[in-house]
Amino acid sequence: MPQLGSFAVLFALALSVYALFAGALALLRPDAAGERLGETARRAGVAIFFAVALAALCLVTAAFQNDFSLAYIYHHSNRDLPAPYKFAALWSGQEGSLLFWSLLLAAYGLVLRLRHNVDRRLFAYASVIIAAVQVFFLLLVNFAANPFAMMQGTLPADGAGLNPLLQYPEMVIHPPMLYLGYVGFTVPFAFALGALMMRYPGEKWIHVTRRWTMVTWGFLTCGIFLGAHWAYSVLGWGGYWAWDPVENASLMPWLTGTAFLHSVMMQEKRGMLKIWNMWLIFATFLLCIFGTFLTRSGLVSSVHAFAQSSIGNWFVAMLALTFAVCVAAFVKNRSHLQSENRLESLISRESSFLFNNLLFVVACFTVLWGTLFPVLSEWVQGHKVTVGPPFFNRVNIPVALLLLLLTAVGPLLAWRKTSFESLKRNFSIPALAAIAVAILLIAFGMRPWAEQSAFYSLMTICLSVMVTVTVFSEFVRGGRVIAGKTGKGLLAAMGRLAHNNTRRYGGYVVHFGVALVMIGLAGSAFNQDKEKEMGYGGKMEIGAYTLTCRSYTQDDKPNYRSEWAILDVTKNGKPLTTLYPERRFYKASQQMSTMPALRSTIQEDLYVVYEGVNEDNGRPIIRVHLNPLVMWIWIGWLTMVGGTALCMVPNAARVPLGAPAPARATVAAEAGD
Repeated sequence: MPQLGSFAVLFALALSVYALFAGALALLRPDAAGERLGETARRAGVAIFFAVALAALCLVTAAFQNDFSLAYIYHHSNRDLPAPYKFAALWSGQEGSLLFWSLLLAAYGLVLRLRHNVDRRLFAYASVIIAAVQVFFLLLVNFAANPFAMMQGTLPADGAGLNPLLQYPEMVIHPPMLYLGYVGFTVPFAFALGALMMRYPGEKWIHVTRRWTMVTWGFLTCGIFLGAHWAYSVLGWGGYWAWDPVENASLMPWLTGTAFLHSVMMQEKRGMLKIWNMWLIFATFLLCIFGTFLTRSGLVSSVHAFAQSSIGNWFVAMLALTFAVCVAAFVKNRSHLQSENRLESLISRESSFLFNNLLFVVACFTVLWGTLFPVLSEWVQGHKVTVGPPFFNRVNIPVALLLLLLTAVGPLLAWRKTSFESLKRNFSIPALAAIAVAILLIAFGMRPWAEQSAFYSLMTICLSVMVTVTVFSEFVRGGRVIAGKTGKGLLAAMGRLAHNNTRRYGGYVVHFGVALVMIGLAGSAFNQDKEKEMGYGGKMEIGAYTLTCRSYTQDDKPNYRSEWAILDVTKNGKPLTTLYPERRFYKASQQMSTMPALRSTIQEDLYVVYEGVNEDNGRPIIRVHLNPLVMWIWIGWLTMVGGTALCMVPNAARVPLGAPAPARATVAAEAGD
């Protein structure tokens, strides 16, 4: 099996090299011979997927067969490891994750090459660029991080085991989602660079890549939130985001990718921001590679990162070469990217998109600077100067609030120019709703003047309400028009409205999801936590809750030993539930892991951690967190995913031109943007 896997990745590399050079040569020969050569390159590109898939299958099979002659299987599996985690061994280590990167890229390339008849020349350019990226990753897999490297010396009887932090159900799906996002941005990057190189006319490349970009953005969004939920559920520190360098690495391409999805609307509608959009997608791809570099180079320390290795030098070379190619293509073809129109008014949808983009880029630069500052300070001063959450929050919280404001105002603005009267008329209800919520929150005890965090929370909730009311009013306004013309109920009319312009109204659903996430984040200003040694019958109070220790117990399973507390919980004196915070010792890796107990509601989360035993007196230590509104983050994330899915649904078919006049009028009203 190892020999077959090694042959498969080497064969995949040979196919990628052929797809790259034969495809590039075919682009230089626009004749029948060039077309035949291009077809062979396309078929080689299709075959790459099957070769890499075979290699991945060999590695997974080795994990299930406990083949510890492979160094990778020895370090990332063991005999008693549950089956789902044996499968997850494919991406749990450095070598396997790079093979998985190659597999996903080959899968994206397969779909693209099977759809090559849409626009042959543009797709041929994109195919060559994807082949070039594939060559890089397969070079890594073959020569720098080979997952089929053999163990030296005596064959071990058992493996060292998977990292305990990764032995959690979400880790079976979180990395694939994140990788689908990282890898997927290669496709719109390839189309953008190819369109620039061939001076492709118009904005058709954007239309071709729209769904690619949205799917990729959706996967990256899922990956980020699943990672946040994993950190919340497993690491035992009571939080979901700590501005960790690897967390930041996934956030940066998400920020620029989100900016790109917004600004391409200006290029489609008004022929503006062509240079900006090109560099946004270039930057997004480069940040995806940079994020992959951060987790593998040892440049930063993170609970998410792989072991330090010399593989980082390969990524530096890749980043430098890619950036040079992008600059060369841009300089040569810059005249092709001239804007067709100019900004006519600051009170317009164009200006809202422009400010939106600038804020996303500011947020991205802040995260990049804060992530790299310890490294830069060590180079300059000889010692590391670290920055923590206060630095990131100081800039990004105000930026997030401004983005929320633009999210509320943007849909109310017209293209080109909006009259002040129109803005006042459309914005009055959302603004009044936000003011009413602020008054209610202050009446119920919120004191925004007492501390800055409370002020930010109040502003976040009010602006999120404003976004929600704006989204709802847009649905209601359009739904009433359709209901009046068709006689349908308002809800049915709103459904038809969304189906007739899925991109626009799916985007509104995503905005609503963002507002819900922001409400969840606002609760962090009011988090509480307590720690106490609790013997039998011991009590701890936090908020309205009282925790009483009933007992402690232990268990021994094939993969790990565990001990946990049994805590009875009451709220305002009434019995509520029993929680079982747990602490595990994994036998193969000889490592400890914490499994917090959680009771989650719409209002708040009760989060309990069994931290261990005081060695001086033998008494167990319990830490409790009371975190308001956290569930809104996960509800908002799922809403964002639903809105993204709606955006990708094709619009309802338009009524033929021969339809009766009233029907044509109805369709025109429904399809208006």
